Amino acid sequence: MKELTRHDVIALQNVTIELEGHLILKDISLTVREQETLVMIGPSGEGKTVLLKTMAGLYQASKGDVLIEGRSWKDLSEEERRAQCRRIGMLFQKSALFDSLTAEENVMFPMQEHTQMSFKQMLEKAHRLLNAVGLEGAYKKFPYELSGGMQRRLGIARALALDPPILFYDDPTAGLDPVISERIVQLIIQLKEQFNSTVVAVTNDLVSAFDLADRLVMLANKTLIETGTVAETKKSSDPHVQQFLRGDLNGPLKPLSF
Repeated sequence: MKELTRHDVIALQNVTIELEGHLILKDISLTVREQETLVMIGPSGEGKTVLLKTMAGLYQASKGDVLIEGRSWKDLSEEERRAQCRRIGMLFQKSALFDSLTAEENVMFPMQEHTQMSFKQMLEKAHRLLNAVGLEGAYKKFPYELSGGMQRRLGIARALALDPPILFYDDPTAGLDPVISERIVQLIIQLKEQFNSTVVAVTNDLVSAFDLADRLVMLANKTLIETGTVAETKKSSDPHVQQFLRGDLNGPLKPLSF
């Protein structure tokens, strides 16, 4: 593991993850630098979401260490964990919105849980964030009244509710058509620049991955391959990477059973 610097916002040191007795990932080491966008790609079922949630402190590594802003998740007290979580925003798969809450209430929820803001302050901030993601006409709408792309934008607004310097995006364009996907990608890029965020994203949409990434890594066969920049990834000589980029059935990647 290379020596960490003050610019390394996230660091995984020889991390192994097991869930319910199954080995998901083994001996993963990785750093993410301040204001970098790291994109994780790889075949379905290889643990990308699990690794993202482990970075975010939602899962605990079976072995190794996960450091956020220089501090290990396992060394934090409960109060310190809550404080650290307030510095992280996350867009979950399928957005994970509260169906019984309106758009503005969904965005206000993290503020109600973690701040002492007045109702007026929370409402004003929720409206600012909804405006920022192009949902100025949807304050009072429930998630079921919104299209898939609008739900994804609402999820992004909620992820930004606490002004977090670290943002995790789990499959932000999954199930969206190419035009809406591109809008979501451009929104993520715009908001990253606006808030000077550090971003980690998971996606199998290679167009989106290449548009978003400063650097890419690939998860395959329970391990991590650092592929580098977009240009370096496209030119990678690793057979796992090339098979995935080409979409070939034959190669070292093990296909899921149907």
